[in-house]
Amino acid sequence: METRTVFQRREEEQKEERHRDLQMTSRTRKTKFKTSEEEEGFTASELSIASALALTSEVSWETRMRREAAILKLDERGHKQVRFGNDMEKLEKEVIRNCRFLRVKADRKALRRKAEAKARLEKEVMELLSCRAPMFWIPLRAHAVWERMSVKLECTVLASPLPTVTWYKNGVRIDPRFSPAGKYKMKNEFGMLTLDISRCSLDDSAEYSVEVKNPYGEAYSFATVLVRKYYGKKSGFDSEIYKTSLRGLEADFATTLKHVFSREKEPFRLFCSFTMDLLEHQQDVCWFRDGELLKDSDRRKIRCEDREASLAVPCAYKEDEGFYSIRIPTQEGYNEQRAYVFVRDAEAEIVGAPGSPLCVKCLNVNKNSLVLSWIPPSDNGGSPVLGYFIERCELGTGEWVPCNEALVKTCRSPIMGLTEGKTYQFRVKAVNRTGIGHPSKSSDPVTMTDPNEAKRLMNIPYDDGMRTITVSKDELEPKIKIPLPPTNVHASEVREDYVILSWDEPDPRGQEPLSYFVEKSIEGSDSWQRVNLDTPVNSTTLALFDLAKGKSYRFRVRSVNKYGVSEPSLPSEPISSGEKIAPLPPPSQVLAFRDTNTSVLVQWSKPKEGEEEPLGYYVYSQEVGTDEWQTVNNKPLKCHEFVVPGLKTGKEYVFCVKCVNEAGVGDSSPESDPILVRQAISCPSPPRDFALLNCGKNSMTIGWKPPKRKGGTTILGYFLDQHDVAEIDWHEVNVKPIPQRVYTVDNLTDGRFYEFRGYAMNVVGVGNVSEPSDVFKCEEWTMPEPGPPYDVRCSEVRDTSLMVHWEPPLYTGAGPVIGYFVEACEEGSDTWEQLNKEPVNSTHMKLSDLETGKCYIFRVRAMNKAGIGPPSLPSDPVTVKTKPGTKEIELGVDEEGFIYMAFEAPEVVDTSEFIWSKDYEGPPKPDRVQAVDKDDKSKLILKYATERDLGTYSVEVTDTDEDISASHVLTEEELDKLRKISHEIRNPLIELISGWNIDVLEKGEVRLWLEVEKLSPEAELHLIFNGKELSSTPSHKINFDPAKGLVELTIQDFSEDDKGTYTAQLKDGKAENQFTLALVGDDFDKLKAEADAKKKDWKRKHGPHFIEQLQWKVTEDCEVLLTCKAANMKKDSVFQWFLDNKNRSDGQYDPKTGAGLLRIKKISKADKGIYKAVVSDDRGQDTTQLDLSKEAFDDILKELARLSILSASPLKVQPTPEGIKIDSEVKCFTDAMKATWDHNDKRVEGGDRLKTETTMDQVWLHILDPKESDKGKYDLELTDGTETRKLSTDLSGKAFDDALAEHQKFKQAAVVEEHRAKVVRGLPDVATIMENKTLCLTCIISGDPYPEITWYKNEKAITFQDRYRMDVKGTVITITIENVSSEDTGKFSIHVKNKWGSETGRVTVSVYKRGEEPKEVREEMAAKGAKP
Repeated sequence: METRTVFQRREEEQKEERHRDLQMTSRTRKTKFKTSEEEEGFTASELSIASALALTSEVSWETRMRREAAILKLDERGHKQVRFGNDMEKLEKEVIRNCRFLRVKADRKALRRKAEAKARLEKEVMELLSCRAPMFWIPLRAHAVWERMSVKLECTVLASPLPTVTWYKNGVRIDPRFSPAGKYKMKNEFGMLTLDISRCSLDDSAEYSVEVKNPYGEAYSFATVLVRKYYGKKSGFDSEIYKTSLRGLEADFATTLKHVFSREKEPFRLFCSFTMDLLEHQQDVCWFRDGELLKDSDRRKIRCEDREASLAVPCAYKEDEGFYSIRIPTQEGYNEQRAYVFVRDAEAEIVGAPGSPLCVKCLNVNKNSLVLSWIPPSDNGGSPVLGYFIERCELGTGEWVPCNEALVKTCRSPIMGLTEGKTYQFRVKAVNRTGIGHPSKSSDPVTMTDPNEAKRLMNIPYDDGMRTITVSKDELEPKIKIPLPPTNVHASEVREDYVILSWDEPDPRGQEPLSYFVEKSIEGSDSWQRVNLDTPVNSTTLALFDLAKGKSYRFRVRSVNKYGVSEPSLPSEPISSGEKIAPLPPPSQVLAFRDTNTSVLVQWSKPKEGEEEPLGYYVYSQEVGTDEWQTVNNKPLKCHEFVVPGLKTGKEYVFCVKCVNEAGVGDSSPESDPILVRQAISCPSPPRDFALLNCGKNSMTIGWKPPKRKGGTTILGYFLDQHDVAEIDWHEVNVKPIPQRVYTVDNLTDGRFYEFRGYAMNVVGVGNVSEPSDVFKCEEWTMPEPGPPYDVRCSEVRDTSLMVHWEPPLYTGAGPVIGYFVEACEEGSDTWEQLNKEPVNSTHMKLSDLETGKCYIFRVRAMNKAGIGPPSLPSDPVTVKTKPGTKEIELGVDEEGFIYMAFEAPEVVDTSEFIWSKDYEGPPKPDRVQAVDKDDKSKLILKYATERDLGTYSVEVTDTDEDISASHVLTEEELDKLRKISHEIRNPLIELISGWNIDVLEKGEVRLWLEVEKLSPEAELHLIFNGKELSSTPSHKINFDPAKGLVELTIQDFSEDDKGTYTAQLKDGKAENQFTLALVGDDFDKLKAEADAKKKDWKRKHGPHFIEQLQWKVTEDCEVLLTCKAANMKKDSVFQWFLDNKNRSDGQYDPKTGAGLLRIKKISKADKGIYKAVVSDDRGQDTTQLDLSKEAFDDILKELARLSILSASPLKVQPTPEGIKIDSEVKCFTDAMKATWDHNDKRVEGGDRLKTETTMDQVWLHILDPKESDKGKYDLELTDGTETRKLSTDLSGKAFDDALAEHQKFKQAAVVEEHRAKVVRGLPDVATIMENKTLCLTCIISGDPYPEITWYKNEKAITFQDRYRMDVKGTVITITIENVSSEDTGKFSIHVKNKWGSETGRVTVSVYKRGEEPKEVREEMAAKGAKP
């Protein structure tokens, strides 16, 4: 505390000292300073200000060098010098001296600028005197004068050489030679142009212009002259007539600015056109949104050209929603049009997700933090918004990074952890239970800067305040090591979720950068905790989260620089987290009022005094009869009323309003009362286009057109005023309203001129007065031609046609009117074209084949025997195009069978009537038709509907501002169709949907059914069989469902008794019908056979049965598989295979799966036959059969052939003793295959040398005794008739030589093998014999030369003597052993040998005693007994 007190006292003393110094300096200009022995360095402020002034002063180079040398000397001395007097006095004196110098310099510069300006002026005068294009120095001005007065138009022009001058009146050149003498006088003296117009008349009211030209260019000037009719009327530039004339010369809006309904990310465009090119003073056309001026930019294109102004937004956001207005300047101010642009949410990626927030703004921007705010979306997707996700993007990276992990509950949140100097954009997404919505529009880019930076800048003015020097306060700060503590620690923003703590920098802060540590303490405690433990805060704000609810805290801050940490600041006032922000309550009352036929004015109550003002309001609408609420506006409204456009005419709506604040969108207000969308009633606009229809000596018959706006109700009448042009005042013509638009004005003076004006009246009141009519002369008509028709109007306007109506002339001339001619003119043109060559007798005419989209004006002339009369007043312009939503007359038949024509007009007003007409000659006869009107629909019912009712029927709706009409030609063909429908309605038949159908059910039941249209519960059914009515029984069940129109009869046991005719008789109110089914003859027999078969099959399926029938399949290994599958098997069920009724035991059966399999490995003709698989048990038996005796067997062979062809291996060359063999291995060669050999592309025919043969698994060509001619290419072609495969090999060159050499080897070996000694056959492996018997062993040998023969016993040669004897008979060799004994047991062999080789044949002899079993038999029996 003591340190802080000393610092504050020192600061106060320094302030007082500076104040005294300034006062002393202001009193005296010369002051003597005493020298002080105390040494002290210059401050940074002195050096910076002196340097700045030196830079801005224009001094001599010597003075500048001396000052620089002094500054350098001070630096060399370590910024120390002997101080003279008070430093601030010296500084002030230096500033005053420099200011005086700068003022002298500024005066010199001012004199120089004046001299330069004078020189430029002289130069411009010289240029004006030299050659240049004309320029109006003083233009023409407008004049207003009385009749018979003169007027002088003057202007001054600068040009060199002198220009030629031409005067114009309304664009037509003025030539005094063709004008009355002395009417115009023109002068051109010394550049002043004058036009004198003497004795002005009403015809002289016009726009006058002057054109000046020389070789270098041309110029124009315009002025308006207004000539008043008589004295006494208010006149001059303030008169309404003058203002009206000016307005007539100015551009105005030709089209209306329309509301726009757009969607996010989609473009929209506003445009309107003008009546003429914009004048010079009207060029500044401005666009506004919600009163804010809009400029052309990348996001907004503003154009004004070709009499059209437009504003286009290529990519809309909800921020672009609002009231748009366009203004064009006028002489009296400006004309304005307004329209509202609605921007709906983009289509949600997740159905039910909320819309995007809007108006994302960055507030309280600091070095590394800011506060982000936004407005919640109007559309929550059907469930409340739970919170928001915030994302940021560093400018230029395009990468969006989330800022928060937990949802932000309100529409305001601090953003921390940003980087100083970087630029960011932010966007927000709303979240509900369904998912995350689209992101908002990105915020404006914001750069993280220190908000105190601007406060540390000091501006020093000079040059009479015209220029300034900016000096940073950082340069003036003293050098401070340990910083001072901050001040003014307070909560700048308190919310439920966070508190933003703010403080002021210490003063002085020093030149070193500062950061801060924040400490907190619970109120009432002396314990302080540091809030930011890790890193100090670089800015003077800090957002604090997670403060305990209900507790108060005090905060203090310490400054930190590189030298150390300051003392803590004074503690803040107690701070606690804020209360939860709740959504605002809705307005207490919502009212809806009629506006137009597509819009409604909605008003709601304002907040009560003292209540929080919301951010805005969202309005919602609901069509009565639906459940869905529609969002009207997507940007909150600041007002308390809003016109809701885009509604359906004739529909009822209710509205509600919700308040918007930081907590979100509040609850809905009470619904408004339902309101029907119709035009609100108001006073009508004035009548227009007055015309003179007939004239007598003292009377005039006047006609006029109805008001353009009738005010949404019936026009009750009109009031007329008349005016004698020779008088001043207007006079009333009638006191009571005139119901028609034609009126005869009496008591007029013959030969006088009159003009008329009128008022229209409805239930609301009397409208404004119309413009005066043309001046009509009261003079009796005596011309022989008829007068003009009147009330020319158009109806039934479609894309290529319309109907023109008019009223006959009141003045018929010398005779009755015998016809009419209709003329047309395109809008903007003066050329009229007659449309009908021959006159029409009626007062209407159908025009067809018109060009779609063109605008026409029509007028009519009447003709009698004397000729053609004057034209009528033109009709209103009409564009030949079908308006959107145009309804046509619909034809139909009502429930009672009456033919009717109906017309619907949603645009009707409360007083509208439907006027029906036949052939445009008036209403249809009441005895033929009946008209019934209800709400916005009208129905014309034909009572009898005969040929007398054929014709054209038209309908018009009254009291509407736009034409609502339609017509329909009822033709004989249409009438016949409608009468047929009427007959069916009056004599109804029950409609048949599906005639008698027959189904055989699974158990063999027969179901007969038919379907008719849906019937009422009172419908009756009578089912007749062979003339007798059936009733429902267990064997014959009848089911009748009127709601579905279903009639069915189910017969359990279908038999011969059920043969016959079935008739269903139906009756439902007036409607009835009957349907007959005949079950006889072949139809009955087929049905009964099918029923019996189904019944038998059902019984079969209740025992073991096959669910997959027997079928064959050929495998890749050329095996044939016969498969089937059984179901409903038991353990004792038997599965058997048969071929031609003979059991086959090689079949297989899997009890688990019920699959049966019979495998035929190598099929042959022996496998032909009929195969059966049989399953049986005590429940029954089922059989599946496959015939493989005919076509099926051939198909198997074909399939085997196909597989065999595909399996053929490449050709292989094999030498043999006989020659060379070329072969290919196949899996199964069948009779269905054909093998063909080619040698060098020539067919090989079998012969003595070439042998072609096949086996089951091989195809070969054997070349016997090969020769050189056998060389070449060999091809094997395998085919089964449909598929062919060709194999090739090349037997030439080395391949042939190698094969031939190998053949020679085999051949030599075969010769050796053929002649060598061999034991061919005869000896058994074992010979068993009983003792005392004689054993004979015989074998056959071969060999050439005859071989040598030797017998061995146990590898020892046998000597043939005693009991051993050998017999040789050619190649048969026999050895005989007589009276064998056990000694003869052993291994005997015969060895044969010649020069080619030798071979040995062996036999084992076993001798057993009498009564014993041979050893071999014993061993065999022992082996069998050892098996399990």
